[in-house]
Amino acid sequence: MKKIQVGTSDFKKLIEGNNYFVDKSLLIKEFIENGADIILTPRPRRFGKTLNLSMLKYFFDIRTKEETKDLFKGLKIEKEKEIMKLQGEYPVVFITFKNVKYISYEDFKDGIEFLLSSLYKEHDYLLQSDKLSETDKKEYLEMMERRASIASLSNGISSLMGYMNKHYGRKVMLFIDEYDVPIQEGYLRGYYNEMIVLIRNLLTAALKDNPYAEKSLITGILRVAKESIFSGLNNLKVYSILSFKFSDKFGFTEEEMKDLIEYYNLKDSTEGIKNWYNGYIFGGKVIYNPWSVLNYIDNNEEGFMPYWINSSSNDLIKRLLLKGDKEIKLDLEYLIEGKSINKVIDDTIVMAEVEDSNQNIWSFLLLSGYLKAVKTELIRGRLNCELQIPNEEVHIFYENLIVKWFQEAMTNQKYEEMLSNLVTGDIENFGYAFQEFVINNLSYFDVSGKEPEKVYHAFVLGMLVSISNTHKVKSNKESGFGRYDVMIIPKDISKPGIIIEFKKINVLSKETIEQGKVEALKQIDKMKYDEELINCGVKDIIKIAIVFKGKEVMISES
Repeated sequence: MKKIQVGTSDFKKLIEGNNYFVDKSLLIKEFIENGADIILTPRPRRFGKTLNLSMLKYFFDIRTKEETKDLFKGLKIEKEKEIMKLQGEYPVVFITFKNVKYISYEDFKDGIEFLLSSLYKEHDYLLQSDKLSETDKKEYLEMMERRASIASLSNGISSLMGYMNKHYGRKVMLFIDEYDVPIQEGYLRGYYNEMIVLIRNLLTAALKDNPYAEKSLITGILRVAKESIFSGLNNLKVYSILSFKFSDKFGFTEEEMKDLIEYYNLKDSTEGIKNWYNGYIFGGKVIYNPWSVLNYIDNNEEGFMPYWINSSSNDLIKRLLLKGDKEIKLDLEYLIEGKSINKVIDDTIVMAEVEDSNQNIWSFLLLSGYLKAVKTELIRGRLNCELQIPNEEVHIFYENLIVKWFQEAMTNQKYEEMLSNLVTGDIENFGYAFQEFVINNLSYFDVSGKEPEKVYHAFVLGMLVSISNTHKVKSNKESGFGRYDVMIIPKDISKPGIIIEFKKINVLSKETIEQGKVEALKQIDKMKYDEELINCGVKDIIKIAIVFKGKEVMISES
């Protein structure tokens, strides 16, 4: 039986070993037959981007034609006779930025120098070429020995392609993997402005009007077209997860999953695999997360685990959601409950502006694989998407993130005590803990320190996640924060049911917090909020008013 190789991104190693390979070789045909000279296929991390580019490299590379001629035997591409004539016919440059992660610009620049030096060493046979001039070889050595000027560094990829073109007399295939990793890292680490100049110059020189380039495929997570990295490229085509082209070339399709499950005799796990690792939709096709599927098959005796989510720090995602306003917290409530939200999506994200609007954040989450678009409509030039959490694995990520917010804000013990006091009806001690939480941590969830709505939504999210095994948490989201009804329905109807009415009083208002409390409790009785609990068979009903006036909070029950 073939082995599962998790994380192997070298196509030759995967094929020559006794490893299971999900055949994506028709990517070669789609790449060649596409009319664009430069193709960008953004996909979430660990969806097979590097392996696919490695496959393209081994197919076209003129240097390894003889030793790799049998790699594609038995694969789907072998039946495409005209395409197979191109095997081993081009010089190839393959460069990946996936490990270019540094804490400062100086380290980043050193990293780029090292990356290009390694690339030049890979092609050091060019130093023996009689087609290169002495000047060419001098400049080549400067790059290889990391003595090149910043101008030479910025032209490093383009210059190498020029040398290869001279040597072989043929244009070069260029494959660039994870081009946007340095962009995200620079943004997170605070050296974005310096970094973007070097990356822009490096990639623009390699791609724009490059006379040595035959064709190029670029991968990353985001399109980031407005970064000006790709501005002015006349023959660039972008195929994101919303596009129909290349839709089945990254991740596993349902047909591929059926074959995998049958091969490893895992039919009993079919529904579990769907629930945990399915749910992505690329260009209308249902796609499974390949990283998680392969990890599960390799470790199925351990049961279902969040493999993909745990394979990265997710720092940027956490930062975006934590800093988000009350609308983002409210939308997260819907998503956590398994509901959909409708958003306008922009797939040309500017990394420097990703935190400037909710639209950017939802677009980032979708393109990064943390949401799926179950329905997409183009309305007056705007892409409207119905978004959901794709599967249980990603759902767990959001739940863990929310719990982590509270544990960082008030210590795990106090957080658990606060919720325990609430659901057991110890409202006095719940009130003390909640007041301490608001006083100490209002600014944690609300950067301005003036919006208790953020505290409210964070609190509801915490309950949705932390007590979901024993209680159902409902909130009347449509009525607005001024009359926000929260209902906690126990699954064991012998336990207390709880109704919470939140009220915010403007700090400039003459209304006192005591008056607000009376009004909030009256609201619960007037609107007969307890009827749902009564209909559920709950007899012990606790009614709570939580009133904000600035950082002053009053909790009362009736």
